[in-house]
Amino acid sequence: MMKLKTFLATSALAVLLASPAFAQQISVKAGVLNDRSGLYADLAGEGSVVAARMAVEDFKAAEKGIKVEIVSADHQNKPDVGSTIARQWYDQDGVDLILDVPTSSVALAVSQITKEKNKININSGAGSSDLTGKACNANTIHWTYDTYALAQGTGGAMVKAGGDSWFFLTADYAFGHALERDATATITKAGGKVLGSVKTPFPGTDFSSFLLQAQASKAKVIGLANAGSDTTNAIKQAGEFGIVAGGQKLAGLLVFISDVHALGLQAAQGLVLTESFYWDRDDQTRAWSQRFAKLNGGKMPTMVQAGVYAGLLHYLKAVEATKSKDTATLMAKMKEMPTDDPLFGKGSIRPNGRKMHDMYLYEVKKPSESKGPWDYYKQISVLPAEQAFQPLAETGCSLVK
Repeated sequence: MMKLKTFLATSALAVLLASPAFAQQISVKAGVLNDRSGLYADLAGEGSVVAARMAVEDFKAAEKGIKVEIVSADHQNKPDVGSTIARQWYDQDGVDLILDVPTSSVALAVSQITKEKNKININSGAGSSDLTGKACNANTIHWTYDTYALAQGTGGAMVKAGGDSWFFLTADYAFGHALERDATATITKAGGKVLGSVKTPFPGTDFSSFLLQAQASKAKVIGLANAGSDTTNAIKQAGEFGIVAGGQKLAGLLVFISDVHALGLQAAQGLVLTESFYWDRDDQTRAWSQRFAKLNGGKMPTMVQAGVYAGLLHYLKAVEATKSKDTATLMAKMKEMPTDDPLFGKGSIRPNGRKMHDMYLYEVKKPSESKGPWDYYKQISVLPAEQAFQPLAETGCSLVK
């Protein structure tokens, strides 16, 4: 009898130890690094932290033996500040991966530090296509969008619609420069021409002198190679100068739903823009976005915040599949596994770290067309992933064989 009791107790213990709760727990520390106080706070900021927490919750990480801690910091759009935080997170605070990182100058610096420290960076916020081009590395995945895709979408559409002469207002840092470069290539390839450009201080508030130069150029399209409140300020001031009323078109090469919300439909109507995610696209995006808005002061998610969610979800799937936190193992798994989530659908990650999914061309609705709060976009067309993103052979990435 005693032997039977001992056997039963031992068997019960073995079952317990084999259960997920008692299995070797993996601890993951993820850092959301972005602008929490400046011109990109609305498109990233605290909303990206909310999205990261939702990914952990939806994945049911704790039930799968994965303990996830989310930390966050404000890089103030300064490469030196972002670099200092990244080094401290990796060297002293035990951070395993850094998420988001809008502002391309900061993103390029953080990507390089991530490579040095052999950690993982899933970038959702920055635009420069150099992250998977000449500055690519084996430690960075670029998730949501890039300057090449924006140029293909908005730039290509405007030229097709007759906007064949351009003048750029370009934010004077890595992102603006990459966006003007990629858009110029798309415009000239489509038979258009660029009449001129002007570099604007970053961040900027007064765009009047630059807009007057653009107006004087007589270009059919004024391309705004900027983002966040730089874009909304430029659009508002263009309205004051009667630029659109005078027959020139504004192309916001990177416009977020948070920008349209800040401008209001009266000012933003007719803007053509390229996004990889829109909250109202289908039942899955709507359901997730409504949950997100409840946690984010009623504000619908931007594509950047959606990308933070989807990127962390894919990382956690790789941790579960490999039962490992080894960087090389996880990066190989993330590139090998197809991506699949409710926000971007099915996709993949290329050898250069570029996340592949369709991009969408939208036009901002007139106030009379909107059925309610945040009902801002009508879809013009879909850009299949292979058309939207740069062909691998043209990227100049050293990881491409």
